[in-house]
Amino acid sequence: MAKKLKTYETSLGFFDLAIAVPSMKAALEAWGADSNLFHQGAAKQSEDPDVIAATMAVPGVVLKRPVGSSGPFKEQAELPTDLAGDRSSKRSGRKSQGRKAQKPSRRGNEEAADRKAALAFEKEHNRRARERAKEEAALEKERERRRHAIDKAQGVLDAARRKHEEKVAGIRAKLEALEEESQAEEARWEKEMTSLQAALRRARG
Repeated sequence: MAKKLKTYETSLGFFDLAIAVPSMKAALEAWGADSNLFHQGAAKQSEDPDVIAATMAVPGVVLKRPVGSSGPFKEQAELPTDLAGDRSSKRSGRKSQGRKAQKPSRRGNEEAADRKAALAFEKEHNRRARERAKEEAALEKERERRRHAIDKAQGVLDAARRKHEEKVAGIRAKLEALEEESQAEEARWEKEMTSLQAALRRARG
């Protein structure tokens, strides 16, 4: 279910700021505030239907207007001037009258805009989640490919090692057999040489 968005207002520098986000924390992050403006009384949740409607049309976007004015919030706002303040006051007066006359229908529009903005926010959140899942799946596929390549190379290495060990064992067995044969030949020759030397001595008298 989409998390309900709320509109928050504050004043920073030359501008009043407003934004539609799910929480005060999100508003502070979007404003780039270094401290909790809500605890300091410098920020609040807006109850102005015009401000709420403007922010809900572009959820997550910081809207501005000249500080101290009652004009509409916009993504791009001019620096405050006296003339701008006068015009803002006049527009504010006209809007206040119109707001009182149309209050019942505006509430319905607010709820529709609120739902639309919340759904837009949720849609963007889901899109990012899908992108993260897709990236993670690609990374897992690459990790699996590397594991397969490592296992294959390890298998080839293990087979070569076994073949080498078998050859070494065969050579050692042959060496041991030759050593035994050599020792047997030495013993035979020793015996034969002793016999032949005795015969030689007998022949010499």
